[in-house]
Amino acid sequence: MEHKKEFEKAVEKKVKSTVKKVVKIVAMVILGVLIFLLANYVLMRLWNWLMPDIFGLSSITYWQALGIFVLAKLLFGFGGGGKGKGGSSHKKKINSSNKCGSWRRDFDEWKHYDQFWKEEGEEAFKAYIEKIKNENHDTSQEKF
Repeated sequence: MEHKKEFEKAVEKKVKSTVKKVVKIVAMVILGVLIFLLANYVLMRLWNWLMPDIFGLSSITYWQALGIFVLAKLLFGFGGGGKGKGGSSHKKKINSSNKCGSWRRDFDEWKHYDQFWKEEGEEAFKAYIEKIKNENHDTSQEKF
């Protein structure tokens, strides 16, 4: 008999939990639809307030605004780029070790720069400057 009462309480608790979840889902769907309709109305009002005066376009109806809203969402995406409860994004995750990997490899080579400059850099640079001066001198004489 006592086993039966515990079972009834467990079933009752589960039913209450399920009903709460269903009510929350229905409320969220209704809220989402209302926000969508309100956003469409705001779009229509903004269009009718700004576009005729700025660009000389005609006013639009609510249903035309809905079409523009849906078209914009199809063309430019639906957002949703944020992270969900799991903390994962729908975008490809990039490991911090792979970020700028090629740049890091190139940067590692720069540790030899000072030694190179001491051994060969100054002489190579001076030779380059002399080469440029000679080329400029030769081209300036050819123009006359």
